[in-house]
Parts: sequence; C-alpha cells; structure tokens
Amino acid sequence: PFSDRKVRMGIAGEGVCQFGSAFGYQNHPNSEVVACADVQPDRLKLLQERTKAKRAYASCEEMIEKEKEIDAVYIATDAPSHARLAILALEHGLHVVTAVPAIFGEDQLELVPKLVEAVKRSGKVYQMNETTAFRANCFAMRRIFEGGGFGEIAYTEGEYFHYGVGKQVGSYKGWRVGLPPLWYATHSTGYFTCVTHRRFTEVTCLGRPSRDAADRRRRYGNPFGSEMSFLKCEGGGSARMLVSYDMPCVNSETGRCWGLLGSYVGDRYLGDATRLKGIEPLRPRLPPGMPAGGHGGSHGYLTDDFLRGVLVKGHKICVDLKTALDTTVCGIYAHQSAMRDGETVKIPVCV
Repeated sequence: PFSDRKVRMGIAGEGVCQFGSAFGYQNHPNSEVVACADVQPDRLKLLQERTKAKRAYASCEEMIEKEKEIDAVYIATDAPSHARLAILALEHGLHVVTAVPAIFGEDQLELVPKLVEAVKRSGKVYQMNETTAFRANCFAMRRIFEGGGFGEIAYTEGEYFHYGVGKQVGSYKGWRVGLPPLWYATHSTGYFTCVTHRRFTEVTCLGRPSRDAADRRRRYGNPFGSEMSFLKCEGGGSARMLVSYDMPCVNSETGRCWGLLGSYVGDRYLGDATRLKGIEPLRPRLPPGMPAGGHGGSHGYLTDDFLRGVLVKGHKICVDLKTALDTTVCGIYAHQSAMRDGETVKIPVCV
C-alpha cells in the first residue's frame, strides 16, 4: 500500500467482457468498492458478488445521483455512454476512470470540449483505461523514451487485430455491430500516445470493405471491416496504425518504435545499450494481493495508477485526459479519411 487511505469506489457495468470486476478494485489495498451498478439484473448480481459492493443500483446514473459515500466511479458500461456518464460523474464531484474509448464516434466530437471543461472545473482525476499503456512492451518503450534511449522517434507502428467474422462479441444494444474499426483505435494508437504523450496532427487512411455479410456494417454507414491509417506525429516522425476485425489472424494488440538513437522491436532494445543506463524498463511490483490481470497484465497497473493519482499528491497518471483524447479522437478523423478514399484530414488539438 502506498497510502493509509482508501478510495471509495462505485463500479458501473459488468457486461459481456466482465470489465467492472476485472480491473481488481476489490483487491487493491487502497480501494474499497462501496457501490455497483448494471442495467441488467443478472449482471448486477454477478458484479456485486465479485466486488463485494455494499449497495447495488439499476443504472450508473442512479448510482451517481444517489450514492453519497463514493469518491470515484469506474465506468465500464457500453462505449457510446462513456463520455456522457464521465461528464455526469465529474459534475457530481467524483473522480472518474472509464473504459475505452473516451468518446465514441463522429457525433460525439461535440462532447470533447464539454468533457475537457468538466475535468477542469471539477479538479478531479480523469483516466481512460487504455490497456496498451501498461503492457510490458509499451511500459518499456515509455521508460526508454523518457530516459532518452530513443532520441527522437522517427516511426511507430500499432496494431489491433481482433478477428470476428461470424462470431461478433456481444454488446449492449448491439453497439459493436458494424463498428467503424478506427473508432476503437486506442489499442493501436496507444503505442505512440502512451509512449510519448504527444498527439497526431493529420491522417490518411484506407479501409477494406467488410467480408462479413452478417455484420450489417451499414448501421453506422460504415462499409469497412479493416482500416489502415498513416499519421503525422507531433514533434516530427510518422506512424502506421491499424484495426482489423475481418482478416484471419492471431488476435493481438502490439506496437513498435524506431528512434534515431535506438529502437524497440520484438520486445527488445536495438541500439547502444549504454543509453539504457539508469533506465528501468520492467514494470514494478504491484501491492500485495493485487493481480496484474488481463490484457497483458495491464489491468492491475491501470487501477494502481488511477488510485495513486487520487491519493498521492503530484502523481501524474499515464492515460490522463489529454492522452485519452489524443489516443481516441485521431481514430475518428482516420475513419473520415477512409470514407473519403484516403483524403488527408487534419486532427485538431483536443486539450
């Protein structure tokens, strides 16, 4: 434990992926799960059993409005609700951690300034649970970059392969059905934004028409099952980021960085090893009883980082508001580019 205090948590959403309980707030010594919520009674019962929450609510909104003992809320609900619920929680004076993405699709771009203002006005901690940030390879690359082991990064790659033809992951009200791939870009784009904390400035993207006839991809007016983007990066350099749902593959989330002084490819550093002197690329140990969890052992580290952000003065979390938006919004503009047959699109500054 890094503090003698506990953050009193409310957790919303168990869902198909069981993310409400999967991030281990019920296990961390600096957290107490006070309340939970889910719109589906069976999932609510399961979430309460797993987290040992004292009270249960029929919706995240009800929990935010009525629960008086929580300090923070973890929003693990359907993706289209993340931004709206985050703003509501911030307006009620709660710290917020949310599943990815921070906002969902072109129609929610108008929520970006509202979310920024809500965080600023509340003074509370906001985090997006982007799992790439604490995968072992991304953590190592961030430490190497911060320590100067890359020099300037010239090129970055990020990939999210999740084959789903004929076996679509379930989703509340079918929000995943026909999803434009790069609206869910964060597992790729995080391999640049969560390493450098810089943003993308413009994008050119091409999509491949979906080969899954059962996927009804016209739901969002989206014909694509895979999208490949090429982006310019703040500070120079470029990146290739892709999301694929319909190419047979080994499902994976991974990335690589090439710098002018060193690179990180195949989970090892290529360059002058003396540049790594004083750099610790391995993730530290988690507090006793806290499992690392899924997505490459990233769950526990994201939870620990958020709790430190709330309890430890001066601690800067990795996936804060700026990094969350820079990781998410670029994918929405990339999809715009794909819909315009690869037209170059500028990506505005979010924060």
